[in-house]
Amino acid sequence: MFLRLAQQHRQFVQDLVMNLQALAIVLEQRGYPASCYTCGDKMNSASFMVSLGENHLIRFLVSDYGITWTEMRDDRELMKLEGAEAVNQLQELANLIKESMPICVGKQALVKR
Repeated sequence: MFLRLAQQHRQFVQDLVMNLQALAIVLEQRGYPASCYTCGDKMNSASFMVSLGENHLIRFLVSDYGITWTEMRDDRELMKLEGAEAVNQLQELANLIKESMPICVGKQALVKR
């Protein structure tokens, strides 16, 4: 049972890494500086970052050890989420990109200039 759960978790992380890479490409195409770096070729971890405006940065880290979403403005941490909450926040960002609306994080809308 535990071996099966470990394999499912590894597959989940790999799927998440592939989706982060795709999201970074789409964000770049929309004019937002974004990157997604992976460690090694097994795709078992990644560091995703996107700049949403002046000094407003989102960092999403995924690995076998955990998942975190960190939102920063002016080098200050505004919000840090882990696990399922972090993935839900990432989904909100992806939904906003799909809808081609101004990115709204927190209570402020960021309109691309």
